[in-house]
Amino acid sequence: MSPLLGILGGMGPLATAHFYRRVIERTPAVVDQEHIPVLIWADPRMPDRSTALLGEGPSPLPWLTRGALGLQRAGASVVAIPCNTAHAYARDIASRTGIEIVDMIAASLRDATASGAQRVGLLATRGTRAARLYERAAVAHALEIVLVSEELQRDLVDPLIASIKSGRSDAASQMDLLVAELEVLGAEAVILGCSELPLACGDGPFPLPLIDSATSLADASISRMIALERAARA
Repeated sequence: MSPLLGILGGMGPLATAHFYRRVIERTPAVVDQEHIPVLIWADPRMPDRSTALLGEGPSPLPWLTRGALGLQRAGASVVAIPCNTAHAYARDIASRTGIEIVDMIAASLRDATASGAQRVGLLATRGTRAARLYERAAVAHALEIVLVSEELQRDLVDPLIASIKSGRSDAASQMDLLVAELEVLGAEAVILGCSELPLACGDGPFPLPLIDSATSLADASISRMIALERAARA
């Protein structure tokens, strides 16, 4: 039986749709039958990941575990989670379910390294910042992570993410300001470390290379699925 990719989504719905579109667009397929079989579990009722990590709300771990188990029981071989902040719980999900989870943080940092950057700007949720997901993982890649100030996080990044989740955003000008600020701080590339943020970029251009973490995850997921398919045929 061919391997299946499970997508543990709903965080938020538009970000899940964007990720699946990137999987389709970047799969080396010319006919329907060459695309990757996918199962999507998208439950937007899941508690907010950032609120939980900041100690201000319930943990999403039971919901994440339930979704991963649902995908596993339905036949998923590996699971991709197109939410950076949810990766704070990835190790716990894997240990509770035994299912393989594609690492979105590592995939994004690999793409940052491939860009030639050594100082990498990060735009992300408060939860991702608080958990230091990128800072901890960047050590293995010899990268330095650069963040915008707490004031810009509060006044621009947080409202921008919220507006995208609400479906109201046309905010390329705000992205311009944030990328320009990271350039001033010495960043040589910028990771869009919240899967909503690529939806605010418009047509660009931007002064620095932007690394869409959802695209990085899509590429890593496709590579893993191709490897599993080859192994199944061997």
